Amino acid sequence: MIKTLAPIALAATAALVLSAPSAARDSETLTAEMSKGEAKLAKLLEGRVAEKPQSCVRLFPSRNLQIIDETALVYGRGNVIYVNVPRNAEDLDDSDAILTRPSGNSLCRSDQVTTFDRHVGFYTGNIFLSDFVPYRRVDS
Repeated sequence: MIKTLAPIALAATAALVLSAPSAARDSETLTAEMSKGEAKLAKLLEGRVAEKPQSCVRLFPSRNLQIIDETALVYGRGNVIYVNVPRNAEDLDDSDAILTRPSGNSLCRSDQVTTFDRHVGFYTGNIFLSDFVPYRRVDS
């Protein structure tokens, strides 16, 4: 099944729709009820279609890893971006920086990811990755 939102955003949207009265809600109302991080992720995924999840993504020097507060890690840019909703997504803080210890030239769900305060460098925690879901831009 093709999904157009990351699992956490999809679950939040489904819960809102199921709990809503029979009148359909517009996307602005749904976005307003999402967390800040979920809304940011939904915006990043607009016009993209999910593909089969992958346990690893190849690391490229020109790609970046973005933290979306309490929601997900997003890797890449351009036509394909990869979304990882960690098992402890609530621990993601977009004011932190991350240190990855990839195995080879790929980042995998089993790799260690550590967070630290980007200003003073203090350790703030570990992130436990899940599968990476590629989202490809759909041509209009």
